[in-house]
Amino acid sequence: MSILKSKRIVELSHRMVPGEEEFPLEIETFNADEVMAKTARASTHTIERREDIWYIIQEVKMSSHVGTHVEFPYHHLKEGKSAADYPLERLIGEAVLFDFSYKKKDEEITKQEIIDTGIEVKKGDIAVIRTDMHKLWKTPQGHDRPVLSLEATSYLVEEVGIHTIATDATGLEVRGRDDQPVHVMLFENDVAMVESLTNLDQLKSTRFEILILPLPVEGMDSCPVRALALENE
Repeated sequence: MSILKSKRIVELSHRMVPGEEEFPLEIETFNADEVMAKTARASTHTIERREDIWYIIQEVKMSSHVGTHVEFPYHHLKEGKSAADYPLERLIGEAVLFDFSYKKKDEEITKQEIIDTGIEVKKGDIAVIRTDMHKLWKTPQGHDRPVLSLEATSYLVEEVGIHTIATDATGLEVRGRDDQPVHVMLFENDVAMVESLTNLDQLKSTRFEILILPLPVEGMDSCPVRALALENE
């Protein structure tokens, strides 16, 4: 833990509760006897446990988009990278925070507004868009989010060259339309998108380190993540 001694850790992922998420998340628990039976059916090798020892195994069924999650190019591009193939160096590194929490539902975040913040965003950064939508998580207003303009998206991914974009909103384009041009532009530039972060209002600086850690599952278009911000004390 010595490498974290001088760091302040901020949790950026929502806590998930089986059966209470917008996208499916279910857990089935098996006791020792049931585990033995399932193992015996699946393999010639069985596990034996004493009766006085607590021992369970669980099976988890979930949507790839449940909770705080990262979407990969394969979500919209047939030949795009999936969870197992997307490089971790694009999900771990320096992040820059833009505060657009004053924006309203469907109101655009423009290129000029990003520039006017005066915050430097550099090639290889992970751009984080704060909207404070985490405060409406799991409410009827949970998708009443602002949106990122195509011009602003182009600026970040094609002019600047960010690695990933992340937000505490459930998305960055108008909900309900029959296409997702912001997503497509991101994915065509191999830029992943993290949705539904939380606690961005607890960050003390506009530049920090971030870790976004998905499971390396082949063929997975998206994956729930544990996202952490590391700030200097």
